[in-house]
Amino acid sequence: MSRPEHVVGLAVGRGTGAEVAAVFERVLERFAQLYATEIAVVRSPRIYHSYVSLKHEGGIDEVRALTRQDADHYERFVRARAAAGGRVIFRTAINAQTLYLVRQRLQAVKVDTLDAGGARMLLVRDQAQGFYTGENEHTPGYVRRVTEFSREITEKVLHHALGRARRQWPDEGPARIVMAYKFHLLDGALDAWAEAFAQRHGVDVQVVQPDTVNRNLIAHGPADRTVLVAGNEWADIMHVVLLDRFGAGRQEEHCTRNVHLHADVHGLVEYQTVHGSADDLAGRDLVNPVATVRAAAAVAERHAGCDGAVAAAERALAHLGEAGIRTPDLGGRHSTTAVVDALLDALEGPGPAVPATRTAAEAVAEPVTGS
Repeated sequence: MSRPEHVVGLAVGRGTGAEVAAVFERVLERFAQLYATEIAVVRSPRIYHSYVSLKHEGGIDEVRALTRQDADHYERFVRARAAAGGRVIFRTAINAQTLYLVRQRLQAVKVDTLDAGGARMLLVRDQAQGFYTGENEHTPGYVRRVTEFSREITEKVLHHALGRARRQWPDEGPARIVMAYKFHLLDGALDAWAEAFAQRHGVDVQVVQPDTVNRNLIAHGPADRTVLVAGNEWADIMHVVLLDRFGAGRQEEHCTRNVHLHADVHGLVEYQTVHGSADDLAGRDLVNPVATVRAAAAVAERHAGCDGAVAAAERALAHLGEAGIRTPDLGGRHSTTAVVDALLDALEGPGPAVPATRTAAEAVAEPVTGS
């Protein structure tokens, strides 16, 4: 049996995870057919908890134990995909504490490109350190959360942001790096690390309080070619605002990607929808599939050789919008399945459809060397 041409990892959480994963696989399979290529999907064998499903399992001790089990398992899955040569995973929403344990261990950042009327901005969220990471210590009536920042991780995040910006704007490079962190709480350490990095790499790095960043964005908008490196305490809250203000669309229709900086999994990209697990919609066939469609198109184009897949998906989505085919959250009356059916009919590729995908079982049955 020949090995698949391209391999994509898939991790599924509870809530609407199964429905989102089904949309992802259907769209990816359609691209494989349109581009006459072979894309195998390798699923993690575990279904990971959402926060809602964890709460149904019992009290604090049960939540802590299951969170740790999910984090350990997902970390092993990511490491296994990287060791097998995999370069991309699509993951549905899972419990945040689980994710941040893994992101801390594997030193993750989340990257988004934004455009404010021609002022280009790169948002790099530091997911590897800070309050969102760390461990909880429980005593009766108290939770003590221990977190840390390090010079090593800060420089890794800055180095990735600088490299990504130079690839994004190869002729000009970044004009500046703005670090949005509550740095006053760190006794000057972050300032010193940023200054040393700036001097070593010859780039303007400014460490700015989050409220000042907010004020400047509201009053003036971003300056062109700004790299905004942000602590997750601020970036998580502001992400939806930045998406809305700077033209990237509704949160429910947006996908984003996480990049792991740890040497063991360096370069492995994890795509996700921005919306959460939406447990209240589970099993109702009503989850908005647009973000998942965009994630599948991005994976197909960037990791499976389907040049033009992103543009093709956007044309198909525009066609659906003109035809009024949308889920109820967008004012429509169509189910998830109906929207995806219509989208698959509207998708166009470079040539005739040729069945070419493999099942996950077939892909798992043989060793994988690349993606």
